[in-house]
Amino acid sequence: MTRAHRSPALLLAVLLLTMGAVVPYAGQDKAVKAETPVLVTSCGQSPGPNTIKVVLQRLKLAGDTDPLATAETLKAKAAEGTPYRSVIIVMGASLKGMGAAGISIEDEIKRSEILIAEAKKAGLTVIGAHVEGMKRRAQGATAGDTTDEQSIDAVAPRSDILLIYKEGNSDGRFTVISKAGNIPLIEVEKMMDFVPALEKLFGK
Repeated sequence: MTRAHRSPALLLAVLLLTMGAVVPYAGQDKAVKAETPVLVTSCGQSPGPNTIKVVLQRLKLAGDTDPLATAETLKAKAAEGTPYRSVIIVMGASLKGMGAAGISIEDEIKRSEILIAEAKKAGLTVIGAHVEGMKRRAQGATAGDTTDEQSIDAVAPRSDILLIYKEGNSDGRFTVISKAGNIPLIEVEKMMDFVPALEKLFGK
């Protein structure tokens, strides 16, 4: 069974269209904050960044989505006089997505590491996000495919904040990383909970 290139953003978009006012989200430390504008990218070319993009648009938060963003992307934005303040790197590898982009997981890890290093140098907040749950981490993977876990290893320990769909942390993987690195961990119970979580994170 090959890993499908799923798009949870479609379901989330439908949910958002049927939602009224955003309800308060209680699962997040008030001290955990980030600023806009935000750059959303991927480590592994999964469709996960689309989920974050939909939420940012719903909240009217300033930002851009570039699944292949590099350190040069950050530098160019700063040179324009409107530097990014945060970077969200969505963890989760898709063999189909990487194949379409003509890149490997090794390419993605290297790009992400350089991007994170530049973000840290520029004083940006790095948010590691995993939004597709266990279907991305394990259930959709072919035997021996560890690319998703490699993307987590590359990003999560280097993040300033972790934003995780709780079902994808059922084995405690992100909890262990959070405790080891003293990294704030934000977990959401349902897909629609990304809306109040990001609203609170960015202080809207």
